[in-house]
Amino acid sequence: MDHQITRHRHELRRRRLTVAQATHITPDMIRLVFDGEDLADFVSLGFDDHVKIFVPGTGAEPERRDYTPRAFDAAARRLTLDFAVHDAGPATRWAIGARPGDTLDIGGLRGSMVVSPTFDWWLLAGDETALPAMGRCLEELPAKTRVITAGVVTGPAEEQVFRTAASHQALWVHRPLTRGDDPAPLLGALRGLTLPPGDGFVWIAAEAGVARAARDHFLAERGHPKGWLKAAGYWVKGVADANEKLQD
Repeated sequence: MDHQITRHRHELRRRRLTVAQATHITPDMIRLVFDGEDLADFVSLGFDDHVKIFVPGTGAEPERRDYTPRAFDAAARRLTLDFAVHDAGPATRWAIGARPGDTLDIGGLRGSMVVSPTFDWWLLAGDETALPAMGRCLEELPAKTRVITAGVVTGPAEEQVFRTAASHQALWVHRPLTRGDDPAPLLGALRGLTLPPGDGFVWIAAEAGVARAARDHFLAERGHPKGWLKAAGYWVKGVADANEKLQD
């Protein structure tokens, strides 16, 4: 089977959006729904796309952070972003205080990766920062596609329920946030998995060291094809606004 992974470039644009809804989907995950005419030509083709959000900082210039479009309704011109609120960064502070009617500027998105739905199975692994992309992927996968998710969160209250037509096996791993950069909890869960037969696509996103260790597990220990795996460090412990592209 010829599995296609294509990349698409988009015209960069800055857009101003308005908060339409603000809810907690778990105690530490805020969902904000935005609308606005600036979304008329917005395009998001990949489940792990990123937009740049601009929020007030301590200086004259705004702070910039990357967030995954959890959902986008082109007809309604509505964009959904989920915010994990464990840390005390500028984006988190803004999201905690956001109310309907507030405005937010976003940039991008720059590009999209689109994976063909031809794989026999998928594995999605990551921490709180990965859940928006994991949830969107599950919602977009075709019916009966086999998919395993390994989500690392602080406890049962942070586990999310995803709606999907796929054949979904959910695995949740609990660890305190203070161990967010410790690969052991996720690696222990991954090593205990029996993967389905056939061709699989593996997607990983977490703290950079955790994502790197999980990537190496699949490439070195399981011999998974490098071209059928994407891993990214969505954050780096101790470094603000940092990420690492580890494998794509």
